[in-house]
Amino acid sequence: MKLKDITNIIEKWSPLQQAETFDNVGLLVGNPNSNVEKALITIDTTETVIDEAIKNKCDLIVTFHPIIFSELKQVTENTYVERVVKKAIKNNINIYAIHTNLDNNPKGVNYKISEILSLKNTSILLKKDNKDIGMGMIGDLSKELNELEFFEFLKHKMDVKYIKHSPFLGKKIKKIAVLGGSGSFAINEAINQKADCYVTSDLKYHDYFKAEKKILLADIGHYESEHFTKQLILDFFIKKIPKFACIISKTNTNPVNYF
Repeated sequence: MKLKDITNIIEKWSPLQQAETFDNVGLLVGNPNSNVEKALITIDTTETVIDEAIKNKCDLIVTFHPIIFSELKQVTENTYVERVVKKAIKNNINIYAIHTNLDNNPKGVNYKISEILSLKNTSILLKKDNKDIGMGMIGDLSKELNELEFFEFLKHKMDVKYIKHSPFLGKKIKKIAVLGGSGSFAINEAINQKADCYVTSDLKYHDYFKAEKKILLADIGHYESEHFTKQLILDFFIKKIPKFACIISKTNTNPVNYF
């Protein structure tokens, strides 16, 4: 298939204009008129992922996080970004990023999280421009859980080992707000919408004070909050382009390790 035909289908699903202004989505490396036969789906594009694409004869990488985020002034081998771009070009591998436009998709990243957690009565947490798109989701568990029960449930469903959290409040957990990736900016909205717990990542020290004994904040890790996005993208390809070969990357690109 022509790459531009594939990207047109993706962009009908998650239009580029739905991305945040700071983001860098779309075709980052490659030629829209090139023929592509197989895609590798990943959260991040690292050198190991490029090697995986080469090994599996993939000529397209669909990545969630853009490998080129800020201005790229040179392509040498001084940084991992430059090495990835250089190696992709050398091996005729196209790289396409779908990031905050998928975050803002009502059936996107946060819908997938709410689906994993089996949330009911879901709605968008932070609507964008008063439209039915936006960041985060909020919904209800099928039954109330105490805080420890919910954290065990959360660890199991999201496949995480550790949860950083604000102080327990001794309250039942029923209404859950979720936002994959860095979500400190939505703490107040989660409180305003009466969420019992807000599940997100990348909370800083002072963010935990914003709980104000009104909500339980749960930081499950950035990669951990988004890793189901690979399956989300694969499911889309299977539905919309069933004859186009796609595989999920087996590379764990999480740069955070725990001792």
